[in-house]
This record gives sequence, C-alpha cells and structure tokens, in this order.
Amino acid sequence: MARWRDGRGTLVVHGGGGGATAVPLEIATSYRARTKGLLGRDGLEGAILLSPANGIHTFRMRMPIDVAYLDRRLNVIAVRTMPPGRLGRPRLRSRHVLEAEAGAMAEWGVGVGTRVTVEAADGRP
Repeated sequence: MARWRDGRGTLVVHGGGGGATAVPLEIATSYRARTKGLLGRDGLEGAILLSPANGIHTFRMRMPIDVAYLDRRLNVIAVRTMPPGRLGRPRLRSRHVLEAEAGAMAEWGVGVGTRVTVEAADGRP
C-alpha cells in the first residue's frame, strides 16, 4: 500500500466503461492535517483524503459534506452526505476517508464499489 505525505495530488475516479474522472486532491496524513481537515472552511475545490481514518465528524464545519469511506485497496465501501454538527459512525473496513462538498461525489460518479486511485503531486502513486 502506498504511503502518502501531506500535500496535493489528483484523485482519479474509475468509472464503468473504462472512463475516469480526475479531481484536485488535498492529502492529509499527519495527525495535525487530519485533525484540521475541512474545519473552518467555506468551500473546497476537489476533495481531501484523510489517511489513515475510519470515521469523521462535522463539528465546527460550515457546510454539508460528502464522505466516502475507502478500504485498503481504495474501493469505496460507503458514501454519505453529512450536515454540520454530526458524528459519523466509524466503518470497520475503512482505512481512508474522502471528503468533498455535498453533491460533488455523485457528480464524479463516486458510489459504493467505485475504485479510486491517488496520484501525489510528487509523482508517487
């Protein structure tokens, strides 16, 4: 399994029929970056990947968000839209969590069973 560092990259959503959607991505792997996440932001271009993570909360967030729970192979095991001020249920098989503005994941084709890949800005998978 790849080990990422805090920074930027691209999320590639692999759709049916061989198509793929590229999405700007922030990568948060340090405790500090994961803890901050989307807190205090009014919006987000693309998505943020929290790794490792198996649950999230939306306390002190200003907007509803889409949350996708990923297993160790980066397959989506659950997707949920959460309003501010909620505590998400941890997912046992989840190793990573993707967060985006509400509605974005449906637009990108992210659903249960979807496979994604992460390309870090430094060129590492």
